[in-house]
Amino acid sequence: MSEIAKATSAYNAFKNAAQNDHPRAGNLHHTMSSPHLSEATRALASADALLITAGAGMGVDSGLPDFRGNEGFWKAYPALGRARKSFTDMANPAAFSRTPRAAWAFYGHRLGLYRRTRPHDGFARLLEFGSRLTGGVFVFTSNVDGHFQKSGFNHDLIVECHGSIHHLQCTLPCSGAIWSAEHTEIVIDDAAFEATGVLPTCPHCGSLARPNILMFGDSAWIAARTEAQESRFSKWLGGLAETRAKVVVMEFGAGLSVPTVRVTSEHISRSLGGVLLRINPREPQTPPGGHGFAMGALEGVRTLIPGK
Repeated sequence: MSEIAKATSAYNAFKNAAQNDHPRAGNLHHTMSSPHLSEATRALASADALLITAGAGMGVDSGLPDFRGNEGFWKAYPALGRARKSFTDMANPAAFSRTPRAAWAFYGHRLGLYRRTRPHDGFARLLEFGSRLTGGVFVFTSNVDGHFQKSGFNHDLIVECHGSIHHLQCTLPCSGAIWSAEHTEIVIDDAAFEATGVLPTCPHCGSLARPNILMFGDSAWIAARTEAQESRFSKWLGGLAETRAKVVVMEFGAGLSVPTVRVTSEHISRSLGGVLLRINPREPQTPPGGHGFAMGALEGVRTLIPGK
């Protein structure tokens, strides 16, 4: 098998392994000592390419909620707490058929929040560092907020594995169409936590529209946009394998509850012989050979990539 095929195969493998292939706690390393910090900074200094992988924790330093558990979710959305509605209740395609105005209040609020929020300075520092490397920088994220694009990262060098809130699709869906949410504005009755006025509709059939986001129990998500991103990612990985590039994988705020990002980080770093740097304040453990740092994303960037 060619090096390109190996890299592509390794990337594709994480999808099938995501639920059972991540290392068990007893085999993990948690490294915070200065020798490990030195090894991490040396790996970055000699890197040819940077892969940034990011979960919800990446946006916490920007002021975004990470919905950690029901209590964290209900703190962000008190009305849903009073109704005892969990994140999985709302991030579910069934919500758009059962309670469409509540569903759009939830996603409309998030859309507005992500638009208003300025990404923290760690994004810019990562972009500046990665752009200097001969192999460049690619992003793999489960976040739907669009903050890597907002920070100036090349749109063609990002995988949004759970889709994007900035794009819409039909709830049915009547076709494979995906369109921009650029002109979508949702007005919310905060007391009732319901969207008011006319809700977004499909331009092709008139049915209710929804964000092009992979939700829980979601068989209607249109994956074409993400699949195109994944195809570009596979080509990038193939090029790195072909040139035997030295790759560093920097992972930020990716937890164990939905381990897609963590498993991707581990598969790619292992298959390309790269170095994994895991920045996570609660779950920084790594497989052997990786380096874990129990800190938030912004602190992690500042620690590992000091400014000029």
